Amino acid sequence: MIGAGAAGLMAAIHAARAARARGAPPAVVALDGARSLGAKILVAGGGRCNVTHDVVDETSFCGSTPPAIRNVLRRFDVGRTVEFFSGIGIDLVREEGGKLFPASHRARDVLDALVGAAHEAGARIEHPWRVESVARDGPGFIVSGPAGTWRAGRVVLATGGQALPKSGSDGLGFALAKSLGLAVTPHLIPALVPLVVDEGCFIRRLSGIAVPVAIELRAGTGRRLVAMKGAALCTHFGLSGPAVLDISRHWILARRADPGAHLVVNWLPGVAQDELIDELARGRGATASGRLRAALPERLAEALLAESGVDRRAPLDRLARDARKRLATTVCAYRAPVTGARGFTYAEATAGGVPLSETRLTSLEARACPGLHAAGEILDVDGKIGGFNFQWAWSSGFVAGTAAGMPSV
Repeated sequence: MIGAGAAGLMAAIHAARAARARGAPPAVVALDGARSLGAKILVAGGGRCNVTHDVVDETSFCGSTPPAIRNVLRRFDVGRTVEFFSGIGIDLVREEGGKLFPASHRARDVLDALVGAAHEAGARIEHPWRVESVARDGPGFIVSGPAGTWRAGRVVLATGGQALPKSGSDGLGFALAKSLGLAVTPHLIPALVPLVVDEGCFIRRLSGIAVPVAIELRAGTGRRLVAMKGAALCTHFGLSGPAVLDISRHWILARRADPGAHLVVNWLPGVAQDELIDELARGRGATASGRLRAALPERLAEALLAESGVDRRAPLDRLARDARKRLATTVCAYRAPVTGARGFTYAEATAGGVPLSETRLTSLEARACPGLHAAGEILDVDGKIGGFNFQWAWSSGFVAGTAAGMPSV
């Protein structure tokens, strides 16, 4: 195993278990360049580790084709994931919205249980042991790094992508994959990443405010491309929160092809622009400020009024139609002046990687390089926030590890 993060540890556990099941000694070694293992596991979910979600299917992912993603997920689904973690001493509890966390709410417990399960199965973990190259050596491989070399009959690439590079995911895996004949997508971009807005935007002055929103990605022509609902968090640099993180990869890719692509935010999800215009016209006795403050945090309501140029004290039934329209547009169809993303340093995942079409889905073995498997974020699969990317790590790690430990699979 090259990499001992979530997917790498899962692959090591199941490769060793599969070897034992066929009566072979589990000669499994996981190499990881990080000084401390499992950084992404430890920081996930605010230090609690959102292990998975109670409902996971291919619709929660982007990248490779949905049928290919479904094929892998079904080999090791949520039910098997819950059973696996229970078997290594980690009971999972469901929170509102479907996220599954360890009952202890400690990410450290998850990491310790995975490492313990790897050792118990007979796998060996070496770190810090940075891999710099993997080369063919007859039917096997030579894995090399500053600390020396290893000979391996089979290799699982579980290096991660490029998100959160301080954890050790610095993109090396993509170079290794290419050197062994695998294709990598033309794009490798941050996913689940906060977005930056123009310095003069009022959002920057509302740091700390979190509200439910409906957010759309629209083409330069105005055509709706992607829509998300969920919480948005205003920050000192722009926008974060689940809805923003989920749509971020789509915004980055869209802007590459269409500089006019943009995000539109509805701060009152469920209320359409025309509905609000009509409601404002009927608002006898109420003020513009009162209407918005009844539904939104005061600072946000006042900022939206200022942005629309509407007098906060103005009675709604005396507002001119163009003023009502300006206010409704700002509230229900605000074109956020997004200027960029915060990059891989702040991203939770990588969009792009080795397409699943490069592998045999029953084993995640490379078609172009027999004996080489891939698992986790190095593959062109990225999920929504909420435990979906961890589920991909568990599912793909199981498939690749089992096949590597039992080559006849």
